[in-house]
Amino acid sequence: MFDQVAAGYDRTNTVLSLGNDKLWRVAVTRAVAPRPGQRILDLAAGTGASSVALARSGADVVAADFSPGMIAEGRRRHGDLPNLTFHEADATALPFEDDSFDTVTISFGLRNVASPRVALAEMLRVAKPGGRLVICEFSHPRSAAFAGLYGFYNNRILPVAAKAVSSNADAYDYLNESIRDWPDQRTLASWIRAAGWREVAYRNLTFGIVALHRAYKPMA
Repeated sequence: MFDQVAAGYDRTNTVLSLGNDKLWRVAVTRAVAPRPGQRILDLAAGTGASSVALARSGADVVAADFSPGMIAEGRRRHGDLPNLTFHEADATALPFEDDSFDTVTISFGLRNVASPRVALAEMLRVAKPGGRLVICEFSHPRSAAFAGLYGFYNNRILPVAAKAVSSNADAYDYLNESIRDWPDQRTLASWIRAAGWREVAYRNLTFGIVALHRAYKPMA
């Protein structure tokens, strides 16, 4: 499914999110706070839009995704960046050594992983002691009134818009369902703690449509 939408994926996301995807990407970059000399793993990186923003800091960024079509599109667009590499990878069985990365981040991809709690444990394994985790994912608005408006958009407006701008509208029907069925902010925070991460915290973006979770790997 993701292979089929790779070419127009970023454009479609910008349209369907009403441009908010760019603001969310800025929030992720600020939370990661990349610096030269760091090694960062960007999971579910897609075509590398978030990875490029991280690589501009001078950090060594590994963009990993389960979809070979996404990886191919990312290499085509950004293959000239010397500090950005693309890898096909399963988030539940990462092909990286223990304690390899200063930061592991995943944006809008954890809910598409078959076993997200296994993936959280894998992220812990490949992070260095003291390393950071940053997760940006769709969530649930806290305001009942806004939640109703958001639900109307997802159920009535988004399917029509997806058919107009996407090469595979059925894929976005799935994505809409995955957003609806994904757990809320506190539940995801509890999963992160259960995987072994510490100092887990989150903040809402765009009234809770999206939540930005952060955590650290224990030093010992």
